[in-house]
Amino acid sequence: MKVLIVGAGIAGPTLAYWLKKTGHVPTLVEQAPELRRGGYVVDFWGTGFDVAEHMGISPWLLGQGYRVKEAREVTRNGRRISRLNPLKVIDGATAGRYVSIARSDLSRIIYDSLGGDVETIFADTVDSLDDDGEQVHVGFRSGLVRDFDLVIGADGLHSRVRELIFGPSSQFERSLGITVAAFQLDGYRPRDEDMAIMHTTVGAQALRLSLRDDATMFCFTFRNEGPVVLHDITAQQDLLRAAVRDMGWEVPAILERLPEARPFYMDQASQILMPSWSRGRVALVGDAAACPSLLAGQGSALAMVEAYVLAMALHASGGDHRVAFDQYEHSLSTIVRAKQDAAIGLGSAFAPRTRVGLLFRDAVFGLMGIPLVTRLAVGQSLRDPIELPAPPTEAAV
Repeated sequence: MKVLIVGAGIAGPTLAYWLKKTGHVPTLVEQAPELRRGGYVVDFWGTGFDVAEHMGISPWLLGQGYRVKEAREVTRNGRRISRLNPLKVIDGATAGRYVSIARSDLSRIIYDSLGGDVETIFADTVDSLDDDGEQVHVGFRSGLVRDFDLVIGADGLHSRVRELIFGPSSQFERSLGITVAAFQLDGYRPRDEDMAIMHTTVGAQALRLSLRDDATMFCFTFRNEGPVVLHDITAQQDLLRAAVRDMGWEVPAILERLPEARPFYMDQASQILMPSWSRGRVALVGDAAACPSLLAGQGSALAMVEAYVLAMALHASGGDHRVAFDQYEHSLSTIVRAKQDAAIGLGSAFAPRTRVGLLFRDAVFGLMGIPLVTRLAVGQSLRDPIELPAPPTEAAV
C-alpha cells in the first residue's frame, strides 16, 4: 500500500521504517524545511527502548544521549536543598537501557535509519483530504495533488490531519494550565557537567542542563491559563520574562541572554483525548492521537511504540486497515490513557500552585535522594505494561 505519513518527528519516521520493512511504500511530508533542531531533552526508556533495539538504533541513542549523574534542587540563592543520582536507580531497574537525549537528536537518528530510501517532502503539508472509501485524495499546500491508500497523521499536538478529518483541536485538547519553554545558549556559565540543576518556586520551575560543545539547555515550566501565541517568538519570550523574572537564582542572567536562544520553543502542556484514533482510511499516531503532555516524560518513547504497533497491526491484518486500526487502538488505548491521567498529577512537581504545595514537593524530592525510596517511587513507571508483537522476519515480509 501507498501510505502518506504527515510529520517527520518521532512517530512519523518510526512508522515509515516499519511500513517499509513490511513491504509498504511510505511517503513522509514535513511542514518544516528540514528536520527540526534543538528543543528539549527527553528521558528515554521502557518499551520505546525495545522498539529502538528492534530497529538497531539503540547504540546510536546511547552514543548521542546524556547520562545525568545528579539532579539537584537549589534555593533562589543557589544553595543546594537536595539531590539524587538517577543512574543508581534507573540503570539498575532498566539494565542500562536508559538515556536522556535531545528530542531532535532522537528524531534524526530514527530518520537516518531509513537510509534515504523513503520519499520525504519537506516544506509542505496537507491542505485537503478526501477519503472516497478506496483511496485518499490528498491536496498539498504547495498545490501538489496525489492519491494514497492510507494517510497517517503523525503531526503532533497541533495536527493538521486531525483538524481536517475530526474537527478543530478545541474539541480534543485539554490544557493542563502550564506553559513550557525550552532553548539553548552557547558558552553559558556556571556550567555543571552531567548534572541537572533545578530551582522551583510557587507557580514555576527553571532547569539547566549542560550539553556538548559548550551548549546549555534551559527548560522553564510555569502556570499560565492564557493562550500561547504560536510562531511569534517575540511574544513568547515576552510571556516568559513576565512569568519568571522574579524567580531569583540565575534566572535574571538567563533572561538577559534570551535574544541569543537557539532555537526557542514554547507551547502549552496539553493533552489530546480522542474518541477514536481513526476514521475511514485515515489514522492518527503519537501526539496527534493521544498526546500525554510534556509533563508525562515519555511522549517520544510512546510515539515510537504506537508507530510500531500500528505497523505490525497492518502487517498482521494483511493490509486490512479497518482490522489494523481497531487492533492498534485496542492494544494501546488503556495504557495511553493511564499515562495521561498520571501526567495531570505531575503538574505540582513542575509548577506548584501554593507555598504548601512547594514545601511538599521539596520534601518528596528530598526523600528521593534515598535509593530505596527512589526505587519504590519510580520502579513501576519504568516498566510499561505493554507486550509488543514480535518484529517480522525477513522471510515473513
